Amino acid sequence: MSAVLPMAVQFALACFSIAMLCALARLLRGPAAQDRILALDTLYINGMLTILMLGIGLGSAVYFDIALLIALFGFVASTALAKFLLRGEVIEP
Repeated sequence: MSAVLPMAVQFALACFSIAMLCALARLLRGPAAQDRILALDTLYINGMLTILMLGIGLGSAVYFDIALLIALFGFVASTALAKFLLRGEVIEP
């Protein structure tokens, strides 16, 4: 059973890398700002999952803290960008 885990982690890392490349293509080529924001959300989620897979593969708990920080900053950035698209300003006077 222990021989399956490293192969599964490598497969997951490859899948997340492919997903990040697809999201990067949408980020650079997206026809609308909403598409670019969704691509950015996908990038940070895939980045967070990639770091989690590295943490599982290497057996280190530090990667889980880093993934939590990425999730927090990604959520705040998504909320700020959505508010900016809706109202044209992030901080209301």
